[in-house]
Parts: sequence; C-alpha cells; structure tokens
Amino acid sequence: MDQRTRRLAGASVALTFVLVLLGVYTAAAGAGLTCGQRWPLCDGAVFGLFPADFPSFVEWFHRLWAMITGFVVIGATISAWRGEASRRVAYALAGATLILPSQIVLGALTVTRYELLILVAHFVTAFAILTLLVAAAVWAYEGSVDLPARRRQAALLAAGLLPFYALLSPRLVFVYSPAVQVAFYAVGMAVYAALVAVALTSGGRIRALAGGGSAVLFVELVAGRQSYGATGELLMVVGALVTFVVAGVVAWRLHAERDARRPTGGDGAASGD
Repeated sequence: MDQRTRRLAGASVALTFVLVLLGVYTAAAGAGLTCGQRWPLCDGAVFGLFPADFPSFVEWFHRLWAMITGFVVIGATISAWRGEASRRVAYALAGATLILPSQIVLGALTVTRYELLILVAHFVTAFAILTLLVAAAVWAYEGSVDLPARRRQAALLAAGLLPFYALLSPRLVFVYSPAVQVAFYAVGMAVYAALVAVALTSGGRIRALAGGGSAVLFVELVAGRQSYGATGELLMVVGALVTFVVAGVVAWRLHAERDARRPTGGDGAASGD
C-alpha cells in the first residue's frame, strides 16, 4: 500500500478525533446556537460569513474544522480506490464518506432545530464515521508494523487510561464543566479506538472481549451526552470498571500469547487467541 493512503487514513482519524472533541466543547459551552441559528452562515462580518464574538467563533471554528476533515476523508477515499489499498481499507473509507452527507445534515439540524434526538443521532453518526476511519487506518498500517507488539500496547493503553476515564465520569469527582467533558471524551475515545484496533486485528476470545469492551464504552459515551441522576452516574462508573477488567484480561492474554510463542521464534505473525 502506498504511503499517501496510509498518511491520509491516519490524518482522517486524528482530524475526526479532534472534531468530535470540538463538538463536545461547543455543546457544553452553549455555543451551538451562537451564530443565530443560521447555517452555514454565522453572525459576524461579510454577510455573516465570520463570527462576531468568541462564543460564535467556537461554533464557526467547529464548522470550519468539520469542512477540512470532510475534504481529507474524501481525499483518503479517492486515494485508496485509485491506489493499491486493500479492499477492506477502501470499503471502510468509502463507508465513512457515504455517511458524511447525513452527518452534515444532522449538524445543520442541531443548529436550526436543536432537539435531543437530533443531537444523539449527530453524535452516534460521528462515532460511526470515527470507527470506520479507525478500521481503515488500522488495516492500512497492519502490514508495516510489528502487529503483535502494537496490539499489546493498545490493550495496555486502554487498561491504563480507564481509571482516569472513571474519575472523569459525569459528576463523580469533578463538576461536569466543558473542560472536564472534553477530557472525559478524549480519554474515552482513546480507549475506544484502542479496543477497536485490538478487536480488528485479533481473533477468538480476544476479539470478542475487545469488541464487547468497545461496545460498552460506546454506549457510555453516548449516554454521557445526556442529563441523568445518581443511578445513571453509578452505571457509568460500573461500565468503566467492567471495561477496565475486560481491557486488563485482553492485555494479560496477549502477554501470555507472546510468552507462549517465544520458544518457537518470538512474536512472529498475528494470532487471535
């Protein structure tokens, strides 16, 4: 596979990751409607093309970043289909590109209508795009890295970050301010991406465990966008602990798998279980 497609796939993940965090901050800071419910325009100079103050700048910048990200995703897709990318990389990028129009429409509706169902759909669609891009990047780099080592590192990263994710859970220790929400989602999405990467490059029980852990985390991150009482907050912590145990078991099994291979030649090729 050519380096251009690999780099574009990796850039797409990074840009989308930041885009989701920008969306979280925009909503948490109450900046989503500061452009006067105008879309794609704002409330500033040059017939509303630019923001008038800092809150509207937050919303405006979020839209600008979304546009840049969309172009990079489309570029990665074109590069994959025109180059030497594997079919699964090309299909994953194409899937993300096909979802983009619905995400744009939902983004517009969050400004013009601002309803709970639309907000949830917008967030879920963003995560669907992120998941497809993570898959594309993982598969794009699969043949150029030490896969067993990277898989173990991803599992250890997930397990190591989950205690911080639990501490940042809504209103457990900290006031759920915009900064705390961004930190919560940054850590949660990093764990989610790591578990997805392990699931995509493994088989057997390891794939099932990593996939199940990422599914629990996905539900938690969607739920974290809503308002709920003490029961919901407790369930968030329980879900984080369950995912922590799952990630720990995955890391332990991958470590044991490495030790089992050492007498016959070390880390060798990838294996699921």
